[in-house]
Amino acid sequence: MGPTTKRRFELLPVYYLLPSLFLVLLINFYPFVSGLLYSLSDGSLIQQGTFVGIVNYLRLFTMPDFIHSLYFSAIFAFFSVIGSYVIGLGLAVLLNKDIPGRGFFRVALLVPWIVPSIVSIISWRWMLGAQEGLVNTFLVWLGFKPILFLANEQWAIFTVCLIKIWRSFPFMMISCLAGLQSIDQSLYESASMDGAGRWQSFVHITLPQLKSITVVCWILMTIWSFNDFDTIWLLTQGGPANATENLIILAYKYTFTKNDVGTGSAMAIVALIILMTLATLFLRNQNKSQD
Repeated sequence: MGPTTKRRFELLPVYYLLPSLFLVLLINFYPFVSGLLYSLSDGSLIQQGTFVGIVNYLRLFTMPDFIHSLYFSAIFAFFSVIGSYVIGLGLAVLLNKDIPGRGFFRVALLVPWIVPSIVSIISWRWMLGAQEGLVNTFLVWLGFKPILFLANEQWAIFTVCLIKIWRSFPFMMISCLAGLQSIDQSLYESASMDGAGRWQSFVHITLPQLKSITVVCWILMTIWSFNDFDTIWLLTQGGPANATENLIILAYKYTFTKNDVGTGSAMAIVALIILMTLATLFLRNQNKSQD
């Protein structure tokens, strides 16, 4: 085989990847560059506007609604990640044992993750969104007063976080279950022979062995929660009184409702920078722990 033929075979995988690479750049890179350019201008949906530099970014941190949406996005992502992970890990540990109906429960508990978001969220809104809803009807039947789950600010924040956890725990469960099945059982046997109990084995064997999967799941769930549009929009549209308005919904409102594309694009870029920073910190911390 001559040098020319060898070089041709080395370049063959590149040729196969070029169409896919072109599509990825077209679908992801072009919108990103366009959004970045919009964030540096004062344009609208109709007019491109003029270049204003970082004025839109500087103005963000003087806007009360931006500060509030940033705070709520962090709260929403934090409780979504922690809540879904705790529930998912607990169910994964339970389903990793030889219990009756284990196969059925493994499939049934995936339903919140599999069902389309518009179906599940509209169903939740039907049950919670009015005083005559199913949940309030049941509360009145028990002798309690109806609760305005989506009309009261505190209850609305609690409700959107709870429904996000309900939608997200199956992903954590299936990921942790896969990690649990890869742990060498001889570690638990050795720990048992040394007198370690179940809780000690869980803390000193299970959690460390799941650390890599946990970090990846936390990063993905943080990104999904921070960028969650459909859960909040279909439930409250950011209300009441903008109490559940996260950064993505605020960017959407500025872009398509207030026709301020520059400010909306700047908010989206800020969200991207925050998420990239968090992902980098998570991965760097994991690499230091492994070293």
